[in-house]
Parts: sequence; structure tokens; C-alpha cells
Amino acid sequence: MATTDEQVRLLRMVYEKTGSVETSSAKAGMCRQTGGKFLKQDSLPSELNIERDWRTRQDPFVEDWPTVAGMLSDAPELEAKALFEWLCEQHPDRYIAGQVRTFQRRIREWHALQGPGKEVYFPQVHQPGGRMSTDFTWMDGLKITIGGEQFSHKLCHCVLTYSNWEWATICFSESLLALRQGVQNAVFRLGRMPLEHWTDHSTAATHEPSVEDDSGERVFNSRYLATMKHLGMKPCTIQVGKPHENGDVESLNGALKRRIEQHLLLRASRDFESREAYEAFLQEVLNGANRLRQERLEEELTVMRLLKVDRLAEFDLYDPTVSTWSTITVARNSYSVPSRLIGEKVKAKCYEDRIDISYHGVAQMSVPRLSGRGGHRINYRHIIDWLVRKPGAFHNYRYREDLFPTLNFRVAYDRLQEGCSERVADIEYLRILKHAARTMECKVDAVLELLCSEGILPRWNTVLEFCPQGAVAVPKVTVPPVDLRQYDVLLAGGAA
Repeated sequence: MATTDEQVRLLRMVYEKTGSVETSSAKAGMCRQTGGKFLKQDSLPSELNIERDWRTRQDPFVEDWPTVAGMLSDAPELEAKALFEWLCEQHPDRYIAGQVRTFQRRIREWHALQGPGKEVYFPQVHQPGGRMSTDFTWMDGLKITIGGEQFSHKLCHCVLTYSNWEWATICFSESLLALRQGVQNAVFRLGRMPLEHWTDHSTAATHEPSVEDDSGERVFNSRYLATMKHLGMKPCTIQVGKPHENGDVESLNGALKRRIEQHLLLRASRDFESREAYEAFLQEVLNGANRLRQERLEEELTVMRLLKVDRLAEFDLYDPTVSTWSTITVARNSYSVPSRLIGEKVKAKCYEDRIDISYHGVAQMSVPRLSGRGGHRINYRHIIDWLVRKPGAFHNYRYREDLFPTLNFRVAYDRLQEGCSERVADIEYLRILKHAARTMECKVDAVLELLCSEGILPRWNTVLEFCPQGAVAVPKVTVPPVDLRQYDVLLAGGAA
């Protein structure tokens, strides 16, 4: 174990008091010979250390280093491991795998002494109330469940870069609606607005320039600009591929998830009874984090402008006409609606996570919103009556896969195809599907699972036999006796 400066100072101090080399060495935790050596010297151990500039063993790469250095000069981005593998291929009898760490150190030394300059990051001074940064971050790594089912979602994370006050909103995509909802939740909670709003180049805020624009830089979406104008904030973006320019929110993404992870461990459960319960938990975590930032937040609030605008609608409004397929197209995805609405124009409020459909102000249905484009969500209950009348349309139906609500329905249809002709299988399955629509899908699903597990062909009549039939209760009607004298009273009154 190397002798430290503190040990030598203690050695000398005790020696001045006792004059004994043995005693002072023992007090300092060293042997007598070492103590005597340092008592004869005026230098401390740190002052005696000489940086070694010689090698203790022969450099194994001395023969090929000029070649390696030339390759690094031509392409400094070459990685040490790739170069070492190349050397091993060129000279398999000269190098072994255990030398890769030594080679990596040599490459690192070359970069430090002769390599190109590295990117320099410049710390910025944030002004109170000047900037809010927003970013989206996935939460799937925390394995949060609602009602026992995996809850796949993101957070729209907003941060005031001066005080690091933060707020987060649950969302499912990086859409403009999700961004608008997240930013509005943050500023309406504060009641004040910063001067600037910063984002990365997500499609919610920017898009590729038109062909006529040869600048090559992404430009702001008109709807995002309208949102920022309404809220009174200047829209700003970082450079493409430079997430460190949005470093405050980027670093707090990880910090927030670590904080949520700790609270989940304290809670001893990652399952929530509802989305509302999870949102309440999330708000409690955020409030706890923000309580530690109150002093700097007060500085921001004193210089930020009061929020004097109404909240923007957090949905897009569409008015599609129901096609003869009993479907509507909203945000480039198809959804089925009740067939009685065919040919009618309906109102569709497209939220970030759902679509509410109404006709003449009367709510008709609400359906989870699909992400992306070209998707479809078909509810068999909307079209099953007409499919039973036209069973020949089922085999090549464009959205046929949507008509298998569970795996058991799919298995039952495959069994029917094995045991019946194609047309009979289609008719039988459609009758079963209609029965599920008229009764309870879960009960029919359980019967199909039972029949398939027992090796029984799931024909329609068989399914009806196994489906529990509820007893029909006939109401008892009591007819009171008729008093004809009441008519005499009415006639007398009429005559009068």
C-alpha cells in the first residue's frame, strides 16, 4: 500500500514530540524503515511521484502502428475494435483477442495527442421566464398496468429551463393534439406564459420543406404556429440531431422516470385500477418534485406574463359522410359505424386518444383512435345483420380479419372450414357472430373455447345448445275492474 502525504505529516508531527522513529512510524501506520526514510527527506510522497515516460514491456503493435496511424489520419471515425479485428485478419499469428484493451488505449492516446478536435459544448445562462422546453418520452420501461393490462403510453414533458419546474401529460403519440394538450396543461397550471417554447423537430411542430424551398431546413407547421400565437409564445426548435440543445428536458426525462420508479417501489404495485388513478399518482409525484423548486419558480412567475386566453380545443373536427361500406374516414383511417347512418354526414371529434361520433347533436359512439395512416377498426356489430344476408361477401371482405373478435372465434372458423364446405363454414360462422352480437360476446367466446378443446365441431346449433339460456320472466298484469258509472258521469257533465 502506497504511503500517503497524511501519513508522512503525522509521522513528522509525532517524531517532533517523541523523538522516537519506532513510535512515530507506528502512529503513522508504517514500518520503521519507511518512517526513517521519510524523516530523512523533506519531500512528501506526492512530490516524489515521477510520471513514467518509458515502457515496462515491448509494444506489441510497434510493427503495424505506422499503418494504423495512417488509417486513423485518413478516417478518424474508425473505431478501435474494428481496426483491431482488421489487424487480426491481416496477421492472425501476431495478435490475440486479449490484446484488444491495450490497442484501445493506444487509439485513445492517438486521438488525444494527434486526433481532430472534439465538439465543444457551451453552458448557457437561462433567464427567468424565458424558456419552456417540451419533449416526448416513452414510459413502457416502467411496466405500468391498468386493471392488470399493460398500459403503453408516453408523457408530453414540459420544463421551465430556469427553475426546472416540470409537468407531464399522458399521451399515446407525438401528434400536434398531444403537444397542444401537454403545453396547455402546463401553462394553465402555472397561470402564466414564458416567452419562448422549444421543441425538437418532431412532426407535431415541423415538417419537411416544399420542393420549391431549397434551404433544406424543416419548417414549422401552420397549426403549431397558430397554437403558439394563441398562447403568446415564440416557437423555437433545436438543430436536427442535436438533442443536447434541449438538454434540460432531456435530462429531466430520465430524472422523472427514476422518481416515478422509486414511488412505484414505495407503492409496492405497478397496477392501477383506472387511468384516472394513475394520473392522480403521476400528479402527486410531479407536485412533490416541484415543491423543491419553489424558490426559483417564484423568480420566474414574477417576470412571466399572465395567461389571458381561453383554452384551445384539444380535438380536430371532421364531418365525413358514411359510405355504403358503413365506414367513415377520419385522419386517414377507417372506422365502422352503425349501418343506419349510411349516406348521412356525421360529426367526428378526433381527440388524441379517441374519436367521438355524433349525428345531429346526438352521440352515436366513441372509438379508440388509430395511430398512423391507412388503418381500420371495424366493429362486427355494425354490419353483421347484412353479412348474414350476404354470406358470399365474407370470404373476400377487405376487413375480414376485424371480424374475429378473439382468438377463439378465429380457431372456431378454421375448424368449421376443416369440417364443412367453404360456403357452409362462412354461413355457420356468421350466425355464431350474430348470436354474439345479440347476446354476450364473452359467453359465446367461452363456449367456442370449450367446444374446440373437446374436439366438437362448433356448428351454430351446437353453440346454441351450449350457450346458457336465461329464463324468460313473463310479467304479471293485473287488470282492474271497469266501473261503467264513470261514463254516466262524463255524459251528464257533457250534457250540462
